[in-house]
Amino acid sequence: MSMNKTFGSTLIIAGTTIGAGMLALPLASAGLGFTTATFTLFGIWALMVYTALLMLEVHQHADQSATLHTLAKELLGKKGQLVANFAMMFLFYALCSAYIAGGGSQLQDKLANWFGLDVLPQVGTIVFTLVIAAVVSIGTHSVDMVNRVLFTLKVIALVVMLSLLLPHIQGQHLVDMPVEKGLLISALPVVFTSFGFHGSIPSIVRYVGIDMKALRKVMIIGASVPLAIYLLWQIASQGILSQSELIANSSLGNFITALSQLLHNPMVSNSVSVFADLALATSFLGVSLGLFDFLSDTLKRKNSTSGRFQTALFTFVPPLCFALFYPQGFIMALGYAAIALVILAIFLPVAMVHVQRRQRKDGYQVMGGQPALILAASAGILIITAQFLQMAGVIPAVG
Repeated sequence: MSMNKTFGSTLIIAGTTIGAGMLALPLASAGLGFTTATFTLFGIWALMVYTALLMLEVHQHADQSATLHTLAKELLGKKGQLVANFAMMFLFYALCSAYIAGGGSQLQDKLANWFGLDVLPQVGTIVFTLVIAAVVSIGTHSVDMVNRVLFTLKVIALVVMLSLLLPHIQGQHLVDMPVEKGLLISALPVVFTSFGFHGSIPSIVRYVGIDMKALRKVMIIGASVPLAIYLLWQIASQGILSQSELIANSSLGNFITALSQLLHNPMVSNSVSVFADLALATSFLGVSLGLFDFLSDTLKRKNSTSGRFQTALFTFVPPLCFALFYPQGFIMALGYAAIALVILAIFLPVAMVHVQRRQRKDGYQVMGGQPALILAASAGILIITAQFLQMAGVIPAVG
């Protein structure tokens, strides 16, 4: 059973990570050239795996069902807990609103195109939310099972997509030099957010149990699958379109249309569209599962049917209302997503481990000691700076 849970948990981590944000990666790294983009991907991947392992180091001494709410209070006190709660709620509600709005409109399109059903946009949004809410409310096991099916379909769509694209690669595009150095800073927030899965770690610990060997495997493999897929996607997109073409087609729709037209194959845009839909669904499952467990811990809801129903209301009603009544709001909120994720995935793990190592010397410790903690925190500061410079219009926003 535990092997089965480990496998399922690895897919949940990979599924949460590979969201629709993956499609923006070639646009974000358009001006970098393939080599610089690849180094950036590896660097961010190493950073995120390291901080995920830091989270496990914190979890090993806590209760199996502890979430960030409890961990932050134990190690960082009331103030730390407030920061953790705010970052978690802000990021997860913003993401859930985005997934609900995106998924709702995709579902409405599919109902219209495939079944000829003419439904109001709100209906697609509500149905999509209810389906995901039902799966998450039943528990991690049902998320695991549904995620396996979606993930398998997602991989099939990806294989179709890449098999159409990879034969058309032109080697010279991949050795192009960066257009300008400043673009690396612009790309950081987008690349960083496309490796975010840390909010789901407590749910995985609760599901697998405090088995450090299994959990480390889940984190490392779960984050490496997206890295491999991102690299293939970069080779395909940056190998087919030149940098100037990528920069010219700077919106996602234009970019996919450009790929389809270039290869004279409508299958390209169909497979990309199916992949994007599934990526959105698996990400939404992982993110809402993390939010659900976090809220159930924060609001002290029991693990009974009525308790889980109440938690589900708190998890899904606010983002649903946002997506229905204030769609511009979450687009603004997503602009701040990288900052909330830096707090959640870098600053909090680093701070908690720093405190815990002073208190106790036993158990599993991530390699690298104090220098690695300082390096990770510095990377977090760099990403936040990049995000602020983009908002202020000092450097171009991408993706």
